[in-house]
Amino acid sequence: MRMLLPLFLAIALSTAAGAADFSARFDRGIVTLGDSTGTVVKKAGRKPDRIVPLENAFGGNTGERWEYYVNDKQINLVFRDGKVVDIEDIH
Repeated sequence: MRMLLPLFLAIALSTAAGAADFSARFDRGIVTLGDSTGTVVKKAGRKPDRIVPLENAFGGNTGERWEYYVNDKQINLVFRDGKVVDIEDIH
């Protein structure tokens, strides 16, 4: 039984860390998958610090990555067709 507790805790912590990629907290709200660009600007309270165009192998535009620098971390939001499809927190 003692051997299972550290294993259970490790699995629980790794699962909780992965769940954070579905949302990002800003001062004015929480951004989630599916939010529009306008909703993100409203919840973040400002436009992004940097916008990076995303391209496919042929140079075609596939979306944008919006980068926000908040305190000690970077929040990347990937947009396709005007909606958030991926969220990444970098500490």
